[in-house]
Amino acid sequence: MNSFASPQTLTALPFSLQKDDLYTRLFDAILEQRIHAQSRFTEESLAQMFGARRSDIRGVLTRLSHQQIIVLKPNHRPRVASLDREQTRQTLHARRLTETTLVQLACERRCRQDWKPLHVLVEKQRRCSEQGPAIRLSGDFHLQLAEMAGNAPLAQFLDSLVPLTSLAIAQTQLQEEKYCDWQVHGKMLDAIERGDALDAERLLTGHLDSLENMLLNSPSESSKNRVAS
Repeated sequence: MNSFASPQTLTALPFSLQKDDLYTRLFDAILEQRIHAQSRFTEESLAQMFGARRSDIRGVLTRLSHQQIIVLKPNHRPRVASLDREQTRQTLHARRLTETTLVQLACERRCRQDWKPLHVLVEKQRRCSEQGPAIRLSGDFHLQLAEMAGNAPLAQFLDSLVPLTSLAIAQTQLQEEKYCDWQVHGKMLDAIERGDALDAERLLTGHLDSLENMLLNSPSESSKNRVAS
């Protein structure tokens, strides 16, 4: 598959796009391997695919570049990054340090927050998981929880880590391992609402440990670059 933005592809993947969700739709296409590390695409081909202006596509690609999801180089086509094991390991280590603090802060603020949006997100993740791994929704849970913890710098830092984890999950084909974590998210949320920081931290650590084991012990590096049909 040398040309991602072929007429057949554009026909198979019609999008009715609003500007605000362009980032979400493009990132979903990456996580679902419709755009992958071997895809050849340009701003123009993506603009055609998503029914967007090239300037808007450029802005989304720049944002994804800052998150290390897309590689942008002068005089080269954009491309999806290929993550190595060490980068994934360091990302998960940074997430542990960051999210442990955020969970503690969330427990302290539990009485001042309306946690219903997170319950809704967990339910949405559960429904989506019936058809396949809800990778982006899983990341959204952690990011929304970080926002509700009330520390903007830590939440912003986590926003640079979660997309990388999501990309690593997609590239190691955890779909085949029936990757699913909405149950853990539900239990974490219950613990936070009780103010049980120890239990919430235990669940978080176990979740990240399990994820690290799956990501760093995948069968082979070549599986990262297989194309999902």
